[in-house]
Amino acid sequence: MQGGFPNIRHMRAFLETARTGSVSVAAERCHLSQPAATQAIARLEADFGTPLLIRRRRQAVPTTCGTLFAQRAAEALRHLKEGSQAALREAGNKAQRRSTFEFSVTASQLRNLIAIANAGSFTVAARTLGLSQPTVHRTARSLEAVAGVPFFIARPSGVRLTPAAEVFVLAAKLAQTEIRQGIEEMSRELGQERGTFVLGSLPLARTTIVPKAIHAMVSNVKRFQIRVVEGRYAEVLRSLREGDIDCLIGALRHPAPADDIKQELLFYDALAIVAHPDHPLAGMRNLRLEDTLDFPWIAPPKETPAGQYLFDTLRIQEEPETPVRVISSSLGVLRGVLAEGPYVSIVSRHQINVDESLGAIAALDVPLSGHIRDIGLTYRHEWRPTETQARFIDYLHRFSKTALDF
Repeated sequence: MQGGFPNIRHMRAFLETARTGSVSVAAERCHLSQPAATQAIARLEADFGTPLLIRRRRQAVPTTCGTLFAQRAAEALRHLKEGSQAALREAGNKAQRRSTFEFSVTASQLRNLIAIANAGSFTVAARTLGLSQPTVHRTARSLEAVAGVPFFIARPSGVRLTPAAEVFVLAAKLAQTEIRQGIEEMSRELGQERGTFVLGSLPLARTTIVPKAIHAMVSNVKRFQIRVVEGRYAEVLRSLREGDIDCLIGALRHPAPADDIKQELLFYDALAIVAHPDHPLAGMRNLRLEDTLDFPWIAPPKETPAGQYLFDTLRIQEEPETPVRVISSSLGVLRGVLAEGPYVSIVSRHQINVDESLGAIAALDVPLSGHIRDIGLTYRHEWRPTETQARFIDYLHRFSKTALDF
């Protein structure tokens, strides 16, 4: 099985058998012969390396692994069904209304679609999949034929997806995530506990919370891999909504930026105006914001919570001559630039705890108001973590409780 997708028809035959307890009924519903349905289930079990059904004289009953996978497979097929319907609606009059779309799509077509969407190119997608470019192109066009809807538009730099394809690729990615989680739950049941967690991390949480949670997980759970994805909030949020990321940790947004996500508060954090410990203002008491304006500022991007506070609340851009000379959200850049001269910035107090304790960054005594932020986790609304993934979330909670104890 490649790319996270088992054979879709095999998966349907298994699900119908698990629901009805009868291979013959499942075969009829899936438009297969009974021997073909039996063979499809056997191949799926061979792919996973474990029985999914217990065959009895009058009824087929799911094994524990079969029950775990059936739940995830049903969700995956639901995503594909809703995605195919949404794609046809998006195409409007251009759609040929293929009612068989969801039943005709193949695992190969889904793998190719996701690779093309990620790469923006048939050629790059082919390299990613280890296939020839003509093969990827042919599979992509066969998907369009099945859907009866244009999915790909050629452009000089590669290919872009039509709106209908963008809707369907979202469903394909979410289906892929469900299947991945189902496979991981089966591995845990078999005593192998192989798993993954893709965490989107905004700057604040990277310094202590995430490293401590990662170390605890690696130390206590074998064969579990954690991938940390960094980036701007809008980019990471999109990856979360598309299923490429499991969970996002960082400053929460109010109101929530989309209806399909939920936010969970971990702790409150404050902003601080900072400089190098050798800065002329370091150690001085009762400073005003105006006292810092004669010095060059490193400002966080305006779209970040700290940037919003600096520009919308403190309105630093309205000064006769803006002191902002550098814009960056990188703690490494901030640390390095502060060490070079009398620069000033604003940043999360928690984010600089380690640097402050090491004497690399100092908080200036500039009173602020309305600068407390909610820090927490962001999930897809329907996301259901595996038991192993839930354990990593528990570690994030645990170390968040002591986040301000440095």
